Amino acid sequence: MQPVLMRIAGKAHSSSNGKTFARQNPVTGETASEAAAATVADAIAAADAAEAALPAWSSLGPNARRTALLKAADALSARAGSFIETMAAEIGATKAWAGFNVMLASSMLREAAALTTQISGEVIPSDKPGCLAMAIREPAGVVVGIAPWNAPVILGVRALATPLACGNTVVFKASEICPRTHGLIVEALEDAGLPAGVVNLVTNAPEDAGEIVGALIDHPAVRRINFTGSTRVGRVIAERAARQLKPVLLELGGKAPLLVLKDADVDEAVKAAIFGAFFNQGQICMSTERIIVAPEIADEFVSKFTARAAELKAGDPSEGKAPLGAVVDVRTVQRVEALIADARQKGAVVTSAGATEGVLMPAQVVDRVTSEMEIYSEESFGPVVAILRAKDEEDAIRLANDTEYGLSASVFSKDTARALSVARRIRSGICHVNGPTVHDEAQMPFGGTKASGYGRFGGRAGIAEFTELRWITMETLPGAFPL
Repeated sequence: MQPVLMRIAGKAHSSSNGKTFARQNPVTGETASEAAAATVADAIAAADAAEAALPAWSSLGPNARRTALLKAADALSARAGSFIETMAAEIGATKAWAGFNVMLASSMLREAAALTTQISGEVIPSDKPGCLAMAIREPAGVVVGIAPWNAPVILGVRALATPLACGNTVVFKASEICPRTHGLIVEALEDAGLPAGVVNLVTNAPEDAGEIVGALIDHPAVRRINFTGSTRVGRVIAERAARQLKPVLLELGGKAPLLVLKDADVDEAVKAAIFGAFFNQGQICMSTERIIVAPEIADEFVSKFTARAAELKAGDPSEGKAPLGAVVDVRTVQRVEALIADARQKGAVVTSAGATEGVLMPAQVVDRVTSEMEIYSEESFGPVVAILRAKDEEDAIRLANDTEYGLSASVFSKDTARALSVARRIRSGICHVNGPTVHDEAQMPFGGTKASGYGRFGGRAGIAEFTELRWITMETLPGAFPL
């Protein structure tokens, strides 16, 4: 197996000290990938390369950047087979999840290509005679993109697509859990003809992550940092960047509620909740973690939902014989089992689709969850969902908002006006009416509030995150000044 090498200024680089690290297949325990373990010097070299490439890339016309990004989208799509194989080996992903990753990531590159001619400014009326006042958006500079393992192609591409469209250059810090998957992204971009140094790949051993990320944040050329991952790590990154007065875009944890109101179409709500709770084994920031049901339909919903969840067995994703694949590691199993044990001990009713074997954990449903249970508030990030029985609609809204997180949410009701009114009262960055909590499109403003982070990826909203808005004036008449 060839090790994954860093890409700095368009060239393959081993670690400056020659060290590598390995990622094991969570199902078989075999080595899934080996990658260069970056040093601080390597990270600095990557940022230097991005800085050197910035003048030429930022000065390209929008159609030139658009062409490059469209070619990159095609190159990424052409590697679908490699992504599916690599994601199965590194993170235990199913073919369906890996294929969806490639499809949406390609769409993100095409959407970014479309944005290149939408980076616009405006002329602002000035009170000063003869003064032409303009607001102009310009590239921010070097962007550090830090992506997680759970949706590696989607979130890896998202970390760099809009920054590139806006004329920035990028240092892409790969996840230690899926370095080969993230390396394939950069390989596709370079094969599509992106100039050397426009995107630079850094891979690091898990124990070196803090040091490497810190060095990148502190680099003087770096002007933006975007991070997708846990709230705990997001706080560390935000604090480090704040000392440098550098803006950060954070997409962090979630505890997404799905509200099933008394007049909901129960069958549709069940389908959406099953998808939202268990797609990718519940390892999605938008995963449905809490189902909040009205008392009038609670028993019917729970009966139908648990029957459907009982069919969701887990199996080796390389065989493709089960609807669920593996979770990323044994610690996930241990965390989910601890949450279930705590809830059961405190009176919850637990149903399971079967016994767990290693990292192959089937669907788990925890009914009659109360606020005393850990699963009520803690993000599980696994194939388990909590069902909360609300007293009434007001109580359902209270339960939905009783969390530190605020990423995605969903409301089911046949009365769409009423559902929209409820949706407006839920404190989250995203809310869907009569749809699942898991929903992503390249052109949408994606992001959360509270402990789920701040800033927005996607579409025109992303332009504001990765550009500087400058006020520039031009005098067209002789000056008249009091002194």
